[in-house]
Amino acid sequence: MYVRSFGEREPGKWRISVNGGSEPMWRRDGTELFYLAADRKLMAVSIDGEAAFKAGPPVVLFETRQTPVSGGAFEARNTYVVSSDGQQFLIDTPTDSKRASPVTVVLNWQSALGARERR
Repeated sequence: MYVRSFGEREPGKWRISVNGGSEPMWRRDGTELFYLAADRKLMAVSIDGEAAFKAGPPVVLFETRQTPVSGGAFEARNTYVVSSDGQQFLIDTPTDSKRASPVTVVLNWQSALGARERR
């Protein structure tokens, strides 16, 4: 995985991951880059872009149950999102259940609320 400069007179390219990765996502303030490694671990790389771009070593945050995209394939969306401070993650995790849970849809629920208020 690489980071490339955009709109610079002298474009740069910096290696972030030695073993590849998928689903990159920047922390809102640009100080970290997160990605999913091939071994299903969510990784973080600290970024210092003040004077010149400098990336720290990748650090394992935790293991996930995600299946990384491989072979240069493009995934239309990430299976996780990160909070603006980089401290919390919401991950779309597959379940082990083979049977889907039932979904109950209540139609015209507003009328039921009105009946309770009239009592």
